[in-house]
Amino acid sequence: MAHLLTPGPTALAQHMIRMRLALMRNSLRGDDAANLYTGVSLGVLLAFGTIAVAVLWPAYLPHTLAVWFSGWIFGPILFGGGSEALRPEYFSMLPATPGRIAAALLAGAFAGPAPAVNLIALLSLPVYGWRFGPAGVLIGLGAAVTTLITMVMVSRVIVALIGLFVRSRATAAAVGIAIGTAIALCSNGWAPFVALGGTDTAAWSQVLVRALPSGWGVAAIEAPWPLALAILVAGAGVIALLLAAWAVLLSRRVVSAARGGMPTRRGAPRPFPAASGARITAVKELRAWWRDLVRIQLLALALSYAIVTPLLLVTIDSWIMVPFAGLIAIVMAAASSANLYGADGTALWLTLMTPGAERADVRGRQLAWLVVVGPAAVVLSLAGTLVSGQAWAWPWVLGLLPALLGGAAGLIVLLGVTSLVPGTDPHKRGGNPLSTGADETAETSVAWLVLIAVPATALPTAGAILLHPWAGIATGVLTGALSAWGLGRIAHRRLENHGIDLLNLMKHGPAPQADKPTTADLPIQHRIGVTISYLIAWLPLFPQGLVPMVMKIVGIEDRGWFLALHLPPVWQWPTIIFMIALGLLMYGYAILIPMRLGSSSSAATS
Repeated sequence: MAHLLTPGPTALAQHMIRMRLALMRNSLRGDDAANLYTGVSLGVLLAFGTIAVAVLWPAYLPHTLAVWFSGWIFGPILFGGGSEALRPEYFSMLPATPGRIAAALLAGAFAGPAPAVNLIALLSLPVYGWRFGPAGVLIGLGAAVTTLITMVMVSRVIVALIGLFVRSRATAAAVGIAIGTAIALCSNGWAPFVALGGTDTAAWSQVLVRALPSGWGVAAIEAPWPLALAILVAGAGVIALLLAAWAVLLSRRVVSAARGGMPTRRGAPRPFPAASGARITAVKELRAWWRDLVRIQLLALALSYAIVTPLLLVTIDSWIMVPFAGLIAIVMAAASSANLYGADGTALWLTLMTPGAERADVRGRQLAWLVVVGPAAVVLSLAGTLVSGQAWAWPWVLGLLPALLGGAAGLIVLLGVTSLVPGTDPHKRGGNPLSTGADETAETSVAWLVLIAVPATALPTAGAILLHPWAGIATGVLTGALSAWGLGRIAHRRLENHGIDLLNLMKHGPAPQADKPTTADLPIQHRIGVTISYLIAWLPLFPQGLVPMVMKIVGIEDRGWFLALHLPPVWQWPTIIFMIALGLLMYGYAILIPMRLGSSSSAATS
């Protein structure tokens, strides 16, 4: 480290790049390598698709680049709160100014596959500039470089802002609300544009996407060359301002990191008398929900998404989803709580050191989760059904509400002890309080599993409602209670038998298993196929299959964006059946291919 005592700007940047590449190289093992290769492959395909848009549909190029820009903004926030491989705290003792450290960290941020893939996508700018001659190509090349740097810098500044200012419950909740609203806009944001009107909306959206930093390159290519140069110079000036702002934020973050990300302990809720057993764990869990900024942010995300998603459809006078806001909140909150035990770090040893405490721990966590999520879900469900005026929805809401609450309460503890993803102990988290330090890919996979499994627990209730509208209430209460009790029982039995293994997993990470095949062992075409199946199989199965099926059975006339309902009646049921079968086949492919690999590998070794 002696050569780092007085590093020059270029040398410091080189060291950052080498460290970033070394960290990435050493982490490429097993499923991590498979996920990286698959992600890069998909990214390259999307990048070439962006170039194809520049050639075939040039009018939509600003919109496509805006999607890439939104990925840089929300991607790092959604996955681990913007976790960073090179934390500024690591370099606070270097004899260098904050500006030089920020510039070096920026260089390290470019040492990865994401900027390279994005650069390929931004080559669509010189391709688009070819329509305007050689000058357009040159301007497009310059715009591609400045746009890439701007995207990365905006991402880093946003992450730095979150890491610095999210030091209270209010700011953590605000970040969760913003992210939940953004996700809702990504799924149903088209509705307000449709409500504003076709032609005017299209013209307004063209102005909007060109006003974003991702659209400055297109605007520069289309402008006269003096204005084009002015736009490029303005882009370089924005980069300089972002770099200066990032340097200030990093220096303040390093200084304030010692304060920690946990709010004060005053005002913690005490809803239960701390007598014994599960109630003690419930009180402890409620205090964790009250103090942990990660939990507060994820809960705010779930509730805001559940509220904003139906309201967006109201802008086109579609009230069909408003009664189900509470049900959406339950599913999203369960997905946010999928790694319930992993979020506590190594605190599990306290439970394991108390004889017979495993059952009380599991039941207390279930009870606390129901206290946190249940009242909000009930209020949203009842208020949404009343306000919407959708009388047909009452049996569905009253039946599915207890079924989903019980199923979610059982699944989160079961997956917490069977699919635990180790993370950093809360008191050891870095300068970004919303980063748990857990494997982002693994946590996301468990969350997607919850998004599928929780609705599946309510399928018996949905079947009972279809047979008789009001028979689902008793069925929902029964299945919810059985799910919470039965899945919780399996969870605490597993915790009793494998608690030490879980504690070792949280302390030391997963042990290397040379004989166990992983997704990384799949051929590249199967890696891509499995990943694509997991990512999009829900689309034909749920919104294009199960939802229109229910709408057909109930007799709802609103066609929305459901493909089958826009077809002639003779083709509607075949299309619905095809979509459901397609979704199930994609999930089956994604699950069975790795299982087949495992069985064939075991047979070969034996």
